[in-house]
Amino acid sequence: MPKIEQIFAFISLDEGPEDEGVIAWKIGDSWIPLVGADMARIDSLRPMAKKIAEITGKRIVLSKFSRREDLEEIQ
Repeated sequence: MPKIEQIFAFISLDEGPEDEGVIAWKIGDSWIPLVGADMARIDSLRPMAKKIAEITGKRIVLSKFSRREDLEEIQ
């Protein structure tokens, strides 16, 4: 598996201009954040993002984060 150099996330734009968050989909008892490191994963999550937008009436954007900085290593 290649090194992750970028992350994509579906983000909900909420009430205020600075009020947003990564959206998630509930599967059973777990919440799965709609994030991925490649477009294949994002394409598989897109239907869930569209459904969340439809249900909530919120604007959802797909954002790309591409500056990697390793902050900690846990062994």
